[in-house]
Amino acid sequence: MSKESRLQLDDFLPYRISVLANTISSALAGAYAKRFDLRIPEWRVLAVLGVYPGSSARQLAQRTAMDKVAVSRAVASLIAQGRVLGRVDEKDRRRTLLRLSSRGESLLARIAPLARAYETRLLEQLDSTEREQLEYLLDKLLGRARQLNPPK
Repeated sequence: MSKESRLQLDDFLPYRISVLANTISSALAGAYAKRFDLRIPEWRVLAVLGVYPGSSARQLAQRTAMDKVAVSRAVASLIAQGRVLGRVDEKDRRRTLLRLSSRGESLLARIAPLARAYETRLLEQLDSTEREQLEYLLDKLLGRARQLNPPK
């Protein structure tokens, strides 16, 4: 295999974005794991249910871009911890609609300021123009990625 035909991961955009996302998630998870007994998938589920109460596990998987098994485990753990409640959907009895319990809401209220503070520290490296460009470019790339890989 020639050197030119090899994939140089350090120059490959999807790999770089993945490394960045994993690095950020790991930093956040480290703080949450110790302080709140919470792992990355659980944090993501809590955050989504904070904005979209009444979501199903399938909707959570779509919104978080996590696989169904990871979402299912996170939901089961959060229910066992009393942080999430589920009820059978009256329109489709095969589906469970999920929402935060009062414990889950309280936890999310304690975590959200920490997440925002981390985001602020991360973005302070960029000036306001760079932040706007980043937002624009992320939206543009996400839109294109969705076009190339439509939901099933």
